Amino acid sequence: MTGRADRRAADADRQAVADRLRRAHDEGRLGFAEYDERLARAYAAVTYADLDVLVADLPADLPRPAAPTTPAVPAGHRALPGVLVVLWTVWAGVFGINLVVWVLVSLGNGRPDTFWPMWLLVPATVLLVVTGAVRAARRR
Repeated sequence: MTGRADRRAADADRQAVADRLRRAHDEGRLGFAEYDERLARAYAAVTYADLDVLVADLPADLPRPAAPTTPAVPAGHRALPGVLVVLWTVWAGVFGINLVVWVLVSLGNGRPDTFWPMWLLVPATVLLVVTGAVRAARRR
């Protein structure tokens, strides 16, 4: 009768050891070169003995990384879709740059120039309408 160490390992066993080695590397327990070498040996392992030697010097139960937490959203409020957040961010950046350029041109002329950044209020109005429509649709 053969023991566990002599039995053939399955792909799932090799993957479990690879995951354990990755967590050990992420925690700083293994350097990259050692992690890479052990990982190659894990995928080439045939028996449980081949796998056991790769994790023998690691703690038996490595802590799992904490799940990322999401900020609490007040009841009745849902975050905007990512596309709208990106569009508002881009608009704000473009408007800010235009405003700075307008101020610099006005200072260079010695008098306030026509407030041409006002034209950027047109896309802001469109974004405002779309944002309102999305929020209304999400409330239903």
